[in-house]
Amino acid sequence: MTLDEIIRHRRSIRRYTDQPVEREKILACLEAARLAPSAENAQPWRFLVIDDPEFKPQVAARAFSGIYSACRFAAQAPVLVLLLAKMDFLANRLGRVVQGTQFYLLDLGIAGEHFILKAEELGLSTCWIGWFNLRAVRKFLKIPRKYRPVAIISLGYAASRPPGDHLRKKLEEIAWFNRVEA
Repeated sequence: MTLDEIIRHRRSIRRYTDQPVEREKILACLEAARLAPSAENAQPWRFLVIDDPEFKPQVAARAFSGIYSACRFAAQAPVLVLLLAKMDFLANRLGRVVQGTQFYLLDLGIAGEHFILKAEELGLSTCWIGWFNLRAVRKFLKIPRKYRPVAIISLGYAASRPPGDHLRKKLEEIAWFNRVEA
């Protein structure tokens, strides 16, 4: 597929088969994420891949319980990828103070989307998940404070896909040239 076809085909998938994801494909997705640009080339992203079929349900139980149960669908994915931000970079601190922007979130978004687009190219499906119990996950996985959990990407083979004609705003509703239109 061309990049345009990959972008048009990609959907957030919430139903997965139980087919395991090949380690080579996971590594290819991680390599695509590794190559992402970042503010001041800080590369604050870290990826914790949870693919052990006996361990993953334990992580999912902590991540998607209680008020986070709306995302429990992700527990059926063969792989969960926890995106972590390494927080001791000068670019992170300066961006927050000077610009009021959390650059590490932009950086992780770019790297995560590289991961997701590569997964789509390889015939895999994903879903970005920001609604999870990060405190419970941090505690259970014993994640050091210098890393901040930011998102989880569920990864696997889709059991079903939403229709291709999904609703998106028209281009003229979201983009302007030279001035913002009311």
